[in-house]
Amino acid sequence: MTSVKKRALAALLATTLAAACGMAGGYMLGGLLALRQAKHRLQQDLGRLVAEQNAFMKETNVVLKQMNHSPYPYCSEAEIAYFRKLIFQTDYLRDSGRMRDGKIDCSATLSAADLAKAQLRPAYSLPNGMKVVMATGLLQVRDQITLGTQDGTSYVVVNSGASRRLDTTPLPFLVTITHTADQRTGRLFSVAPQAGDAEFTSDGMSRRGDTLYFTHCIPEAFSCATTLITIPEALRADRTQLWICVLIGGLMGTFLGLLLSLFYRRNRSMEQQLRRAIRDDKLKVVYQPIVCLPSGRIVGSEALARWTDEDGFAVGPDIFIKMAETCGFVGEITRLVVRHALNDFAEVLRAHPDFHLSINVAAADLADPGFLTMLEGELERTGVRAESLSIEITESSTARHQTAIATIQRLHERGHSVHIDDFGTGYSSLSYLHDLAISAIKIDRSFTQAIGTEAVTLSILPQIMAMADSLHLQVIVEGIETSQQAGYFSSESNPILGQGWLFGRPVAPDVFAHLLEEQEKAVPASSVEDCAA
Repeated sequence: MTSVKKRALAALLATTLAAACGMAGGYMLGGLLALRQAKHRLQQDLGRLVAEQNAFMKETNVVLKQMNHSPYPYCSEAEIAYFRKLIFQTDYLRDSGRMRDGKIDCSATLSAADLAKAQLRPAYSLPNGMKVVMATGLLQVRDQITLGTQDGTSYVVVNSGASRRLDTTPLPFLVTITHTADQRTGRLFSVAPQAGDAEFTSDGMSRRGDTLYFTHCIPEAFSCATTLITIPEALRADRTQLWICVLIGGLMGTFLGLLLSLFYRRNRSMEQQLRRAIRDDKLKVVYQPIVCLPSGRIVGSEALARWTDEDGFAVGPDIFIKMAETCGFVGEITRLVVRHALNDFAEVLRAHPDFHLSINVAAADLADPGFLTMLEGELERTGVRAESLSIEITESSTARHQTAIATIQRLHERGHSVHIDDFGTGYSSLSYLHDLAISAIKIDRSFTQAIGTEAVTLSILPQIMAMADSLHLQVIVEGIETSQQAGYFSSESNPILGQGWLFGRPVAPDVFAHLLEEQEKAVPASSVEDCAA
């Protein structure tokens, strides 16, 4: 799998993961909003329930008071009918009657024959003097704990099922009565689980398992009201909002994933990789021999930057140098090459004054006020003479930047030889070269490749050679790959320098040093009549 495909797959996986995380986050947010809405619903329902609780306590007190002031004889038919009428008009009570010493004497709903099958057992007393009793037998509602209250000889039994007013209550609820001494709890009415836990006797919101409870207690009534909802029910109630949050979370996650992918791609872009390579000193500098064509002897070297990106691909200098120029940091590459080249060739340049090292300089370097200072500092650091370091510039760089002319003049004054690189492809004219402090021209490889062909460019070569001769410029020919091409220039009256694969490819500094050693062993410099570089 290629690195491009790997990056695309990584971007897809990152976006998918971000979308999944966004959906999960959206689900969590939707759940929190649903629970918040459920809390609001609990509070709303609790307010209604508290109102009903107050109404129940008021109703109980009123009925007991009316029973205690009954105008009829104790447990007479008239009084039982009176109690029955009172009960039938209530919302929360299911029975009323008389009792003494724990024994029911008469009931509004039970016949005399059924009284033996019902019992009201004392539970505890309330601070207001009323007693809480527990109904069993026929007075008990199914298997639920059924409570009643007794005031004097009068009692009422609570309808522990939902009252008629609460039949339409949206959420389950519970109203309890609590013994203040030991916090024992009994149900008054509800459509909820059995009472008895702290959830039903403590103000505020609580959670047990997957159920949320909201309780409000009325101390003067010795009772608490509770509404409740399960979390799955809360989520189902707001499923539209939940899925909207999931969708929005997914979209936001996808968007974030795309942004991260773009950032990753930008971070992995050629520009960013090249910046990191420069920062981490990971560019290599290789050296190509420059030879004197008549003798074939190496008299110089051109330093060339090489770069392998983070995916292991070699990027051509025509690509990354151009990009660095466009992005405005080509000067960093120039400084790196100068530093490496002088470090690698300082010893050779100090020992061989006639050997020249050439370094390519961009137009931006000529316009950079710090370029000359940097160059002078590196030469001083390595102990190399300015005359040993040649500066190569392109025709276009001098034409586009007028400040370059002044820089070239200063380079010349300091002892550097300045070469026009890729000559013949750009701006230069005879008068223009005359005005510049140029030491040599490097004929572009396109002219060299025309040798042996019928290309029109071949006819221009004699004119270029004549122009160089008239201006006393050294000629360096690039791109020599065949003996025929080398022979074409060897016949010139003035010695020509050549550079190309025929004489050697760009190599590492240690390999180049070995080439110089082998050359010196074979033919010492003192025995060869060489051309000046």
